[in-house]
Amino acid sequence: MNEKILILDFGSQLTQLIGRRLRELNIYCEIHPYHHFPKPDDTVKGVILSGSPYSVMDKDAPEIDLSGIKGKIPLLGICFGAQHLATGYGGAVHSSLSREYGRAMLEILEPDSPLFREVPSPSAVWMSHGDSIDILPENAVNLASTPDVKYAAFRFSGEDTYAVQFHPEVYHTVHGALILENFAKNICGCTGDWTPSCFIENTIESLRTTIGSEHVILALSGGVDSTVAAVLLHKAIGKQLHCIFVDNGLLRLNEFPSVMKSYEEMGLNFSGVDASEKFLSALAGITDPEAKRKAIGKVFIEVFAGEAVKINNATWLAQGTIYPDVIESVSAHGHSSVIKSHHNVGGLPEHVPLKIVEPLRMLFKDEVRRIGLSLGIKEEFIKRHPFPGPGLAIRQLGEITREKLGILRQADDIFIKALKKENLYDSVWQAGAILLPVKSVGVMGDERTYEYTVALRAVESTDGMTADWVDLPYGFLRKVSNDIINKVQGVNRVVYDISSKPPATIEWE
Repeated sequence: MNEKILILDFGSQLTQLIGRRLRELNIYCEIHPYHHFPKPDDTVKGVILSGSPYSVMDKDAPEIDLSGIKGKIPLLGICFGAQHLATGYGGAVHSSLSREYGRAMLEILEPDSPLFREVPSPSAVWMSHGDSIDILPENAVNLASTPDVKYAAFRFSGEDTYAVQFHPEVYHTVHGALILENFAKNICGCTGDWTPSCFIENTIESLRTTIGSEHVILALSGGVDSTVAAVLLHKAIGKQLHCIFVDNGLLRLNEFPSVMKSYEEMGLNFSGVDASEKFLSALAGITDPEAKRKAIGKVFIEVFAGEAVKINNATWLAQGTIYPDVIESVSAHGHSSVIKSHHNVGGLPEHVPLKIVEPLRMLFKDEVRRIGLSLGIKEEFIKRHPFPGPGLAIRQLGEITREKLGILRQADDIFIKALKKENLYDSVWQAGAILLPVKSVGVMGDERTYEYTVALRAVESTDGMTADWVDLPYGFLRKVSNDIINKVQGVNRVVYDISSKPPATIEWE
């Protein structure tokens, strides 16, 4: 890796978007908590300070020592980052009782500034802040204003330090991508050469150097992430990679044999283990979703560890961890509210001492897919929708039973096959059926029924960090609903979920 930009996270919900915008420009970047980031070396071409839910006026506001960065390498402060630069170097900020949130028109005062090269003036930007900068530091120059914000962007004289009060990373800032590109390329000097082929070449070389002649164990899930990780490792170390595919009894209809066949075609060195009885027994009587995840994780570790010890010469554990898993598991303040446990962020018990290797750790989901296609993995496999690690256990709400899993599998199969038949599957990020733990009255023929309700969920997204529900055609939903009710015994009602993330999550549990 020859060049990168560091993004220092102060806790903003938009920090990941900064990373995504840079990655879309083929510029490699890393997100680190503001208080725990690597010391910049020659590969670091620039640093970006994110926004924050905090006010710089707060007693507990995040603070950072920029002495090793400011004036030495290019620096860009965004929103809170801009206010931090202002107050930290002699400027002043006042806190307003009302937040400024929404679209504003940016008037560029220095059109020759490298940050605003080819950005039209006026230009629509997106504001989201409660504090406003009253006074700039003595050696700072105003670059842009809006009708309500005098210092909407500024720079420090004699150095490549810039700040913007608005959020260039959101789509509502019409030329935000260009502003970030200007910073990365014009100011930081990045070349934008971080491509799938570059990543594959560098990763394979790194894996060979790191692993050497040692052996690696990897748990295959049947999903895109673990499969791409496996193929990368296979290309790097061949038969030194030992893959284990565990059937936890919570997979989709006929998924275990189908995925096994795909792995055989890929030439992977793997074994399949049917441990469904152990998982279902461990889930008996559990209704809480987080308790389900923990029970599944515990049994998985036991099963996987039992298989791992059979491979005597293995010293590494490979995981398909991707960047959203890492980001949601680490907060800017060292703690975070647990939305859900990530099955990839963990490890084996201490009695199975293996080193961890995660070749996809710094990739977003769509990047993993592009890498997979470049590796030659079949398109239909790469385009598979994400499927949760705990499987159908978190789509069958309430206590898990074989009967309910059977109902859910059939309903889900009808839904997914219909999406593919109507050429809707590829336009959906993730879809699936959810079996609700409630029954309702219905009528079939002349008889009263009292059966389960199935909820259908289909969302569009780029990386799963945010998602919106898909406006599927009414005619399609009508047919799927009829097919499920007519063909799946035990269901008499189908509903469609039209909530977005946030405030909802993609999965129901």
